[in-house]
Amino acid sequence: MFYREAGDFKTSYREDSQTFPIKFDRYRYYAVLAVAFGIIPFVINDYWANAVFVPFLIYSIAAIGLNILTGYAGQVSLGTGGFMAVGAYACYKLMTAFPDISIFIHVILAGGITAGVGVLFGLPSLRIKGFYLAVATLAAQFFLVWLFNKVPWFYNYSASGQITAPDRTVLGYFVTGAQTTATAKYLFCLVMLTLVAVVARNLTRGTVGRKWMAIRDMDIAAEIIGVNPLTTKLTAFMVSSFFIGIAGALFFAVYLGAAEVGEAFGIQKSFLILFMVIIGGLGSIFGSFAGAAFLVLLPVFLKNLLVGQLGWPTDLAAHIELMIVGGLIVVFLIAEPHGLAQLWRLAKEKLRLWPFPH
Repeated sequence: MFYREAGDFKTSYREDSQTFPIKFDRYRYYAVLAVAFGIIPFVINDYWANAVFVPFLIYSIAAIGLNILTGYAGQVSLGTGGFMAVGAYACYKLMTAFPDISIFIHVILAGGITAGVGVLFGLPSLRIKGFYLAVATLAAQFFLVWLFNKVPWFYNYSASGQITAPDRTVLGYFVTGAQTTATAKYLFCLVMLTLVAVVARNLTRGTVGRKWMAIRDMDIAAEIIGVNPLTTKLTAFMVSSFFIGIAGALFFAVYLGAAEVGEAFGIQKSFLILFMVIIGGLGSIFGSFAGAAFLVLLPVFLKNLLVGQLGWPTDLAAHIELMIVGGLIVVFLIAEPHGLAQLWRLAKEKLRLWPFPH
């Protein structure tokens, strides 16, 4: 059949260790990029941008960041919402303080500031782990939300306590503010996600990623064979927080336009990103995409089906959504801990051997 390795010869180590060793996988990857960059921008409208595509792209970045920390490095974190808030408020302060600098630079710098904060709150991971580390990161979540609420400097002494993104352009097109278009928002977030995914994929397949996974699997044995737990854990917190900070900056500046820290980056946001990683698959970049797509599309599907078609109350549809997500998390944790990514891998293996039994 078409999905085979027969005849797909490798003549170098570089070819043998590439991300997509099977030609069909590479062609599928190029096809997805072609559709994402060459077709969707010309057919997207405001509804699809705000309801599906832009949230999916931003949540995918956040899920990749959390997956690096929890899935690859084994450090449980419940402070994702707080770190997204750091990225959002850092981007806001940079945008208002340096209006002539590109929004792209502001987003990257916001990620860098979040990385520094992530390293600071990652210090407890050197002495504690598991449930206790989860509680420590949960404390970071509440502390950061409290800090941004109580210190007026972060929101420029606004009477409402909200932060509002000023108008900014990229290549002459508005990507923030009231004049932005669906295409501009989508393409800006898509470019950021592509860069993040490429960097994350290369990191997890290289020496740094192998150290993360060694610490995750057995930290004492990893230290014995020469893996430094100090630098490895802090590097995981730094890279994870960098990506999450970028997601927070995009969520505020491009998607929301205006935000209040308690509503936009509360504990619910931390659990939402964690659920994406669990359902998509721990320790998988593809799983981050799959989990984000699932939890972005599920509310849209239920709202259109239950509210739009069947006429059910909106609050009932929201409760059903919570029940479905909770049930799926239990099922995946028991039946398939590696999530949708593992199901995708199994499907590909069966397809490669079809019609022979596996």
